[in-house]
Amino acid sequence: MTSHWIETAPGEPRPPLRDGVEVDLAVVGGGVVGLSTAWEAAAAGLSVAVVEAGRIAAGVTGHTTAKLSALHSEAYRNVRRAHGRTAARHFAESQADAVRRVADLSAELGIDCELERAPAFTYAQSDESLPEVREEAEAAAEAGLAVELVDRDGTTGPPFPVRAAVRLDDQVQFHPRKYLLGLADDLAARGGLVFEDSRVTSVSAADPCVLTTAGGTRLRARDVVVATHYPILDRALLFARLRPQRELVVTRVIAEADDPGGMYLTQEQRTRSARTAPYGTGRRLLIVTGEKFTPGARDVRARLERLNRWTDEHFPGTERAAGWAAQDNWTGDHVPFVGRLHPGARHLYVATGFAGWGISGGVMAGRLLTGLLTGDEPPWAGLYDPRRLHPLREGPHLLQNQAHVVRHFAGDRLPGATAASADDVPRGGGAVVRHGTGHVAVHRDADGKLHRVRARCTHLGCLVRFNDAETTWECPCHGSRFDVDGQVLQGPATRPLRPADGEESREEA
Repeated sequence: MTSHWIETAPGEPRPPLRDGVEVDLAVVGGGVVGLSTAWEAAAAGLSVAVVEAGRIAAGVTGHTTAKLSALHSEAYRNVRRAHGRTAARHFAESQADAVRRVADLSAELGIDCELERAPAFTYAQSDESLPEVREEAEAAAEAGLAVELVDRDGTTGPPFPVRAAVRLDDQVQFHPRKYLLGLADDLAARGGLVFEDSRVTSVSAADPCVLTTAGGTRLRARDVVVATHYPILDRALLFARLRPQRELVVTRVIAEADDPGGMYLTQEQRTRSARTAPYGTGRRLLIVTGEKFTPGARDVRARLERLNRWTDEHFPGTERAAGWAAQDNWTGDHVPFVGRLHPGARHLYVATGFAGWGISGGVMAGRLLTGLLTGDEPPWAGLYDPRRLHPLREGPHLLQNQAHVVRHFAGDRLPGATAASADDVPRGGGAVVRHGTGHVAVHRDADGKLHRVRARCTHLGCLVRFNDAETTWECPCHGSRFDVDGQVLQGPATRPLRPADGEESREEA
């Protein structure tokens, strides 16, 4: 489960945060949102520091499929229904602007990021999906995109039949990590600071704001952007308005002559997405994504096998390469949260909820946030404002989210919901085991060694579950992820799972 983007662009390590840094803008998180925001702000004349928990462009952004398009599955029909026609037009303008921005900056800065122009498609294979695809074509066209509805006569390109598709030409596929490493290099040339291996655990909203890392170092900044994918700050209660989901990625080596020549997506079968990337002379890397699931699902390996079977069936005779997984967050009204963190926030900003479209959304967020910081906000800023709250639009989503959390918080603690003992855990497997009054997450590695940590997520206390395809512990409530020794892989948690030795295995009240 190694990302092609990280494997082919390792990059040079950058130093951890040091004490005494003071800047106009601190950006927490070094993915596409964080680096795009930092670069735009530095270009606008602000002093900037990026503080990343691990390596820049190696988290969620390093595991994306890196399709950069203004066509987002069925977004326009959903945005038009939830927010109206003007909002759908603003959505289209902001996403198309992001596509242009990456192409322009790649050329301007001389970043070799394998950028290619290709058409994007949202397609239907079944009659049941036809109405949605046709409505999306109409809504996207009304929003100002130059889309066309194409039929089954082969104009869509994939080597399997489809009923119809929305087509948008001149979109972009690229190597996201090469692009962002190039952006970070130019940011540094402009005087921007980039720190790695510095997990921010708290942010005070004083004037100036103070960031504190797990190692105790501090940074002061006039303004702070939280770009951690799932916000590490809960002050706006965004965790109740976001729904995390993961998707699996498998890759195949195909002949250049077999390249389907586009970026393809359907919502059928829990999502199927395909694109290609350069892979040496005469070959391409086919990248297929799908099998959307909630973190903590118990059948991830089975989902991975289903995705492999689908890929082998639809792209026969190809050579298996690698695979990985991606995670994103969905909002209840089909639009990301980008702007001030909450109604009382003067210096705290956030960007999250990109629903699987974090590349164009992240670039858009960088433009929007810099506009807010410099007083030159774009016309679509109001659409994305996190302070919006529409009970009728978000109500069902909020209720479903909270019912899901309550079900796991209480249900996963009931007798019978856990393994009887560590003896029941096979090699390569993992299970939560009741221990005294608490619960222990137990993994048995390939050598038979047991890895034990407390099963209580350090975010809000749900019990973690084992992901049998990625060998990780995941929180089913809000999507935090940990390795088998409890170290944080993905937030909102900022602290590792606690050791499970002796008395420490007992759960806190």
